[in-house]
Amino acid sequence: MQLSATPYEERLTAPRSWWLVSFLVGVSFALILLPFGTLPLLGGLVGGTAAAAVVASAYGSPRIRVVGDSLVAGEAKIPVSALGAAEVLDAEEARAWRTYKADTRAFLLLRAYIPTALRVEVTDPEDPTPYLYLSTREPEKLAAAIEAARAAHA
Repeated sequence: MQLSATPYEERLTAPRSWWLVSFLVGVSFALILLPFGTLPLLGGLVGGTAAAAVVASAYGSPRIRVVGDSLVAGEAKIPVSALGAAEVLDAEEARAWRTYKADTRAFLLLRAYIPTALRVEVTDPEDPTPYLYLSTREPEKLAAAIEAARAAHA
């Protein structure tokens, strides 16, 4: 398997503010357990912060990669030969494709805290999925990597 000419990898990490919120969840748990003493208070602080941090980390764990002749988006792996045109979506257009323009059959790797996205047509006649909607911070680079992989494996 040959690597693509323009490799691409991105992790859709949660924003920094979510880590502050995780700490505040821990503080909330600590305050709830305050009447029971110091040790429960510390346990609530540590346990609540850890639990909220695990949730934030898990939600921000999906990756988008172009590897060889495939696009890997979260759990989906699609050969680039089954993909058509890629459309870079700015914040306004991305919101439209997440809401009233959306097709229920589409594959969405959506993170609301990432305002831009890439919409890629699926050209495989056997696949009922009309397009992929991929939240990405660098839609131009992702589109270029998909095109380079398609050209390298044509």
